[in-house]
Amino acid sequence: MADRVPHLDPDRIALLRADLTAADFTFAGVTEALGPLASGALSREQPLPARRVASGQTSAIATLIRLFTLGDPVDVAEVNAALPTLRIQGAVALGLVEEEGDGVIARVDVRPYASDEHRWWVVSDLAELVTRAPVRPDHVLGIGGASTTLAAWTIRRQVATALDLGTGCGVQALHLGPHASSIVATDLSTRALAFAAFTAALNEVEWDIREGSMLEPVEGQRFQLIVSNPPFVITPRTGDVPLFEYRDGGAAGDAIVADLVRSVGAHLEPGGVAQFLGNWEVPRGSTWTDRVRSWVEGIGLDAWVVQREVQDPAEYAETWSRDGGHHSGTADFDAMYAAWLDDFAARDIESIGFGVITLQRPAVDREPFIDLMDERRPVPAAMGETVQVGLEARTWLAEHADDEVLDRSWKATPDVTEERHTLPGASDPSVIVARQGGGLGRIITLSTVTAAYLSVADGELTPRQAAGAIAGILELDQGEVEREVVAFVRDAAKDGLLV
Repeated sequence: MADRVPHLDPDRIALLRADLTAADFTFAGVTEALGPLASGALSREQPLPARRVASGQTSAIATLIRLFTLGDPVDVAEVNAALPTLRIQGAVALGLVEEEGDGVIARVDVRPYASDEHRWWVVSDLAELVTRAPVRPDHVLGIGGASTTLAAWTIRRQVATALDLGTGCGVQALHLGPHASSIVATDLSTRALAFAAFTAALNEVEWDIREGSMLEPVEGQRFQLIVSNPPFVITPRTGDVPLFEYRDGGAAGDAIVADLVRSVGAHLEPGGVAQFLGNWEVPRGSTWTDRVRSWVEGIGLDAWVVQREVQDPAEYAETWSRDGGHHSGTADFDAMYAAWLDDFAARDIESIGFGVITLQRPAVDREPFIDLMDERRPVPAAMGETVQVGLEARTWLAEHADDEVLDRSWKATPDVTEERHTLPGASDPSVIVARQGGGLGRIITLSTVTAAYLSVADGELTPRQAAGAIAGILELDQGEVEREVVAFVRDAAKDGLLV
C-alpha cells in the first residue's frame, strides 16, 4: 500500500486530462450518465444501481465509472477506448491502474468534483466501497462529508495568501484556487502530499506543497485565509483503534483542535480569517460553551463557533468504529467500540460536539468578540456567503458603541417573518418569534418591545427614534426600552435578520 501513489509525469498527465475531458468524466457528466436513482444511491455508498447502469453501457464515461468509481475489473480494450491518447501503458506508468489477469483494475481513485462554477478531478486512495476491505492507516481520504462541509462554510472573498493546513489530497486547495493568489498546502503525510501534487497537476493549478506537522511548515509566515480539515477525531491512545493518518493527530482527547485554536493567530494577517472543523469534549457537569470558551478566551482573536452536531460517547464510538470499513458485530468493531467508551469514561465525558470554528485577527485595536452558537437545524448547502456577511456584521458591531447602533437605521430582511402563538381564548399572544428563512435559520423570541420595533424596522426610523415612540405608547422608561432594543438589534443584525 505504501508505494501506491500516482506518479508525476506532466506529459502523461496532460494526456489523461484530455481523455477525461473528451469522455465528459465530470461531476455533471457522471450524474447524467448514471441517472438520478443510481447517482443518489452511490452518494449513500450503495454501488449496485450504478453498477447495473454502467455495465449496460459501452461509452467511455461508463468505462471510467466502472474502473475508477466502482473499482470493477475492465477489459484492456475498453480502457484503451476510454483513454485513447494515454492508453493502458500510460495509465500504468502514472500508477493509476494495473493489469490483473485479462483485465485492468484501478490502483487509485480518480473522482470528478465540482463547485457551482468550477469542475475538477480529485485523486486519492481507493475507498472501502471499492476495495471492500478496511482501509490502511496511511490511507489518503478522498472527498468526504467533512471536506465538503468545510468547503461549504468557507468564506470566498479574494485574498492574496491562503493556507490549506492538512490538505490531504487537496480538496480545500482546489476550492481556494479561484479566490487566492497564492496557496500553501501542508500535510504530515508524505503519501497525502503525493496525491495532492497529482491533483494539482491534473487540474493545472500550482500550490506550494510542504511536508510537516500542523503549523510547523509555515513558521514565521502569515496568511489572509487559513482553512483546515484537521485530524480532529478524538481517538483512544490504545492499540485497539487503528490510527488513521487522515483523522488522528496523535494527541489525547480534543487537544489537536484546542492547540490549533490557540496557535493559529500567529499566522494570521490583521483582518485575516481561519476556518476549520473540530470536535470538543464536554465533561459531565460542564457545557460545550465552557469547553470552547476556554480555548478562545485570551488568544486575541475574534471567535465565532457554530456547533452543528452533538453525540453521546456511544454514538461517537459507533460512528468512528464504522469509519474506515469496519462493520458492527465483528471482533474489531467491538474492540474499538469498547476502547472509545473506556477512553471517554476515563475523562468523565458526557457528550462530544462537532462544529465550524471561524477565527479572525482584528484589523484595528479593539476587544475581540466571542460568539458561541448552537445551531443544529438544516442550513443551505452553500454557507460561505452567510459566514462572510455574519463575520462582517459582527466586526462592525464590535467596532461601534451602542449609541452608534441606536442612531443607524436598520431594515428587516425579506426572509424574516413573524409568528404569534396564542392560547385558546386568550386575547394576547403568549409567544412571538422572528424566524429567518435563509442563512442559519435563526429563531428569536420577541418581547412586546422588540416585536414593536421589528414591525417598524423599515430602514427609515432609527432604533432610538422607534424606542422613544414605543416607550410613549407602552408608558415605559425610554432608557430601558433603548437598552432592550439595542440588544435585540445586535443579536438580529449579526446574522442578517436586520441590515
